[in-house]
Amino acid sequence: ANPTSIFDSTVPADWFVSFPLDACADFFKLPYTGVINRPDLQDILLDECRQRQPDFIRNGAPVVGYENHDDGVTVKLEDGTTVEADILVGADGIWSAVRAQMYDEGEVKAFSSDRSKRQGCRYSGYTVFAGETVLKLGDYYECGYKVYIGPKRYFVTSDVGDGRIQWYAFLALPPGTNKAGDTWEGEGGSAKEGADVIDYLKSLHEGWSSEVVEVLDNTPAESVEQRDLYDRLPEFLRSWAQGSTVLVGDAVHPMMPNLGQGGCQAIEDAYELTKALSAVRTYSGSFTTVDEYRGALQDFYRSRLPRVSVISLLSGIASDLIINAFDTPWSPHDNKGQDWKSYLTFFWKPILQYLVFPAQF
Repeated sequence: ANPTSIFDSTVPADWFVSFPLDACADFFKLPYTGVINRPDLQDILLDECRQRQPDFIRNGAPVVGYENHDDGVTVKLEDGTTVEADILVGADGIWSAVRAQMYDEGEVKAFSSDRSKRQGCRYSGYTVFAGETVLKLGDYYECGYKVYIGPKRYFVTSDVGDGRIQWYAFLALPPGTNKAGDTWEGEGGSAKEGADVIDYLKSLHEGWSSEVVEVLDNTPAESVEQRDLYDRLPEFLRSWAQGSTVLVGDAVHPMMPNLGQGGCQAIEDAYELTKALSAVRTYSGSFTTVDEYRGALQDFYRSRLPRVSVISLLSGIASDLIINAFDTPWSPHDNKGQDWKSYLTFFWKPILQYLVFPAQF
């Protein structure tokens, strides 16, 4: 948007750039918005759905396959039962069983021999550790989101309400690298006991801002989670819909987390899919014909493709820029960081301000 750069004397010398959110909204002529923690939003939506239909959610019944037929779709569940439906929406994440069948990708979550690929996704170059703590830093009420960047790693803190700080440590490590000692619990797990993972992360951020250490010291080790990040290009050439089945969210366009657009684009998918289907429903709430609502699924795919493709590509570019170009900020306040790479960092800034951020909107 219109960031306050380090040339401004009001910006502390150790911060490269700051973003006043009201100025961002003004710059893009958007309304001011609030921020809500994702689990809280999920609870609100689930409560609303359960008021309309008490048995709306069925837990412990993952989808493993489907079969389109003339009248709709038969959904196959892991326990061997089936469900008949007009439409199946594959919103089952990056390791989607619905996607695996639609695009004939083989076994769900299957790794290549060197773990560089998984179900058609490439390893992004990052593993991420995540945790949450209750902590109010000195500028808690002034700054809700911070990014600390260094060579081949960066650390993010985010205010998620009620005094809670959610944090992420992104590290450029080979896939399958679990560096938390013997207390680490398998792929995608969390620490069982002890402080190995906290000590490990503190060692990787030695010499960084004291806030990083303070956040880590106040995080219970058993609450820390880790996962390798995999990515794939958005689907340009293959439709997101097949018969009465359609893909949304990470199942069809996973996003690197750098622009915070993964959940946002999934919500937009839900809205646009609802709008497309509403156009072919009768006043009684039923669909007109199978061909019409299947056509609506294709309309949804075509309407979403341009925007989602741009944002997905920009998320990947932002990821690469942060790791490879923004690890040596240029600071005119002192004589630190004034080598060729830091000057390159300075010239990258307009790309963020006038290309990457505007393209999201």
